[in-house]
Amino acid sequence: MEQGAARERATEGPSVRFGDPGDGRRDDTYGTARGASPREGRGAADGGYGAAPEGPRVPEQARGEHTHGETPLPFPGDGPRAVRRHSVRGQILDALRTALVAGELRPGEVYSAPALGERFGVSATPVREAMQRLAVEGAVEVVPNRGFRVVVRTPRELAELAEVRALIEVPVMLRLARTVPAARWAGLRPLAEATGAAAARGDRAHYAETDRAFHRAVLALAGNEQLLAVADDLHRRSQWPLLSAPVPRHADLVADAAEHSALLDALAAQDLPVVEALVREHFTGANGEV
Repeated sequence: MEQGAARERATEGPSVRFGDPGDGRRDDTYGTARGASPREGRGAADGGYGAAPEGPRVPEQARGEHTHGETPLPFPGDGPRAVRRHSVRGQILDALRTALVAGELRPGEVYSAPALGERFGVSATPVREAMQRLAVEGAVEVVPNRGFRVVVRTPRELAELAEVRALIEVPVMLRLARTVPAARWAGLRPLAEATGAAAARGDRAHYAETDRAFHRAVLALAGNEQLLAVADDLHRRSQWPLLSAPVPRHADLVADAAEHSALLDALAAQDLPVVEALVREHFTGANGEV
């Protein structure tokens, strides 16, 4: 039995963690060789993708690739990011979305999956998969044989997104104000406080995340999953920065966060005119963001 167990252990591949130095060993997480050329297996459009295996943690910081050379891409935070999902692609997607909101993936620039994968400490495959998802969402576009270009957006597009969001969310929130007990709104206070804390720190990326969480929690009370999916997609699109957008002032971010608590007060009091005014004003804030 001991010999059989030894043979079984001998067949197991090496355990490789994200961020290990490339030394030519086989990385069984992706089935690719450490140290191999980052362009191996690259599709013509640098956008092909296959299945994304599971991974234990998010790798370290990434660097983008400019069309005329590599440009450092300092993702927020020092060291490895905390694991929030089992999917490697999901973790990379989260990191790329954060980079988009923070303006670290710059509109109009092209980034290659192999270059980003190298800086994340993973193969290009999960990066391509994440970028393909961002392409579906409209954040990037595939550039054949080069990578992915971050879409350049216009103020008109942001204004249109704000208008559509208002058309969806205002009537839903008015209905919820008439039907949801005041105690239910009290349960959302921690989410509103989280947006305030992120705004107070000037953490734009975390504010965007907590802001979406707050709005999802409010709209979830309507019990409509399709509504949640559509509203969340519109919300995420509204958070991508413009090419020449100024950095939001700290005071504006704090004021936007304070509107969450004011909205909960109005919802609990069933003050419909104030609910409508707050939501519409919130949508037409700086850069059309919520």
